[in-house]
Amino acid sequence: MTLLVHPNQQTLNRLGIVASRRVGNATRRNRAKRLVRELFRKNKISLGLDVVVLARREMPDIDLPSLIVDYKSALYKAAKRCR
Repeated sequence: MTLLVHPNQQTLNRLGIVASRRVGNATRRNRAKRLVRELFRKNKISLGLDVVVLARREMPDIDLPSLIVDYKSALYKAAKRCR
């Protein structure tokens, strides 16, 4: 998973998801997008950022708790660079 982050003029975060055909067939791409939406929903961190998640081929096979840890750490690192 790769995060692209850009500050916005609002207090809420906004999400964009990119899951290309390299992730796999439609079922795997949809699972990757569902996982990203769940990560975003469970981690309501109001930093005022536009977050774009680039899904990778391995992403649909990884369990949710480990994705949450990776997502949070990547988001905080990116937020520090934006401010």
